[in-house]
Amino acid sequence: MLEWIRRRLGSERMLTWALLLPVLAVLLAYVLYPSYRTLAESVWVEGAFSLENYRAFFSPESLSNLEALWNSVYISLLSVLFSALIGVPLALIFNRYDFPGRRLFASAAILPMVLPSLVGVMAFMFLYGESGLVTRFLQELFGLQEPPFQLRGVAGILLVHAYTMYVYFYMTVSSAIRGIHPALEEAAANLGAGPWRRFRSVILPLLTPALVAASLLVFMTSMASFSAPFLLAGGFRVLSLQIYFSKINGNLDMAAAQSVILSVISISFLLFMRWYQGRRDYRMLEKGVSHHRREVRNPWVKWPLVIAGVLGVILLLLPHVTLVILSLVPEGSWTWQTYPTQFSLENYRLLMEDPRIWEPVRNSLWMATLATAGNLLFGVLTSYVLVKRKFKGKNLLDILVMLPWALPATVVAMNLILAFNVPTPFTWGRILVGTFWILPLAYFVRHIPLVVRSTHAALEQLDDSLEEAARNLGARWFTAFRRVVLPVILPGILAGTLLAFVTAVGEFVSSVMLYTLGNRPISIEIMNQLRMFNLGQASAYAVYQILLIAGVLWISRRFFGVKAENTL
Repeated sequence: MLEWIRRRLGSERMLTWALLLPVLAVLLAYVLYPSYRTLAESVWVEGAFSLENYRAFFSPESLSNLEALWNSVYISLLSVLFSALIGVPLALIFNRYDFPGRRLFASAAILPMVLPSLVGVMAFMFLYGESGLVTRFLQELFGLQEPPFQLRGVAGILLVHAYTMYVYFYMTVSSAIRGIHPALEEAAANLGAGPWRRFRSVILPLLTPALVAASLLVFMTSMASFSAPFLLAGGFRVLSLQIYFSKINGNLDMAAAQSVILSVISISFLLFMRWYQGRRDYRMLEKGVSHHRREVRNPWVKWPLVIAGVLGVILLLLPHVTLVILSLVPEGSWTWQTYPTQFSLENYRLLMEDPRIWEPVRNSLWMATLATAGNLLFGVLTSYVLVKRKFKGKNLLDILVMLPWALPATVVAMNLILAFNVPTPFTWGRILVGTFWILPLAYFVRHIPLVVRSTHAALEQLDDSLEEAARNLGARWFTAFRRVVLPVILPGILAGTLLAFVTAVGEFVSSVMLYTLGNRPISIEIMNQLRMFNLGQASAYAVYQILLIAGVLWISRRFFGVKAENTL
């Protein structure tokens, strides 16, 4: 008996290392090594260790870098504030009250999810830019000589960020509200607490983990934001743009230093928010049940809510509808006219028939599929090792897995440029920069945490005794995993995998730093069409992206039961 236990423990240890070594190899080659190369590049000047790049960055003579640093931080903080001011009230209203049209309004609230970053900015430019449709309409309506407003600078960036990022707060807070047991609030009411006191003392503390998670997502997304500053900033500087300009100007030393500084800020905010959340225990002693929504009976409250909901749906749909309308405008037919007057399906016909126009779509689908397949295999393996195997250094491995999401996409791209612009053992002695494979690798690295987190959560809910029973009945590890573990955790795997795929399809930041003519994705082609003022073809590409992302989300919900909120 003792000999059997000894052999079993030995085989389990060997299995753990057999599963762990591929995970460590991938993280070392494509996460740690590129990050090390960026750090080394920033402190290695003319063959010697030097802090000259950092001195130049913080020098009073180089105000552009300091200005970009400050702008990035305060825009990110304001983005968190404005996104919370929109997302949290919507989550509270739609999940705690019932009124006519609530289901429709709640579904429409997640519409910004299907807009990739570049497409969202482009839609806002078409609507609210200096020559936008809404701007021109108001100018003509009131007989103004000048446009009533211009979508540019800080205001424009914050407007786009608030529209595209409030969904993080809305979905995470909605999920948290559904997990709160109604008895807690009822007990507070029975003790004489009023509505505001109940919200402040009972509901808000239980929402803290969701608020922290959403704040992290918005802050990091805003710090990494590239599309909105790139198209709307004008002379306004942010750090992600500074990295891009340093790279295209060939100043890789300074780009490396800027990347390190941007990384330090993002990771510091992550650590601070985790420390803030960890100060208290926000768990309930009972599992949450379905919360009963209170019906709004007061007509002076109910119908204003309905009207506000209808107006909100219209505002949320305007960017999508605008892109669809402009995608029907043939090239060269909208020049001096205030509004487009000719419409046809020519742009879609060209998209399907012309191989040159279809190529970016094929590239995006192929690269996203390759990257997501890698994320799927690596994510499932890594999650299983983290949850089900015992070894030293598990917390460190968990931090390394989350590192690509904590780093802005601009930094991830710079890491890969500096690591793989020369032959390395990790690329089989080849240079990856300038080849087709650099973009799928960037998508893979960037989206590692998405599949790992979603699968990790599913595995934590799986009782270890199920797998142990299969192993005790003689099943090998792979058989037990395939027949017992995998079917149970499949929804969690699909949630992260689908999110990784749709994010890769709409990826712009990494693409603009790494693409070549032969592998340009949809987002880069949209930018090229905008530069040539071919708004119709750019919109057709954008509509195709939106339909692709919406289709994947619908299929995941319809056939696999994966809801959109489960992908966050």
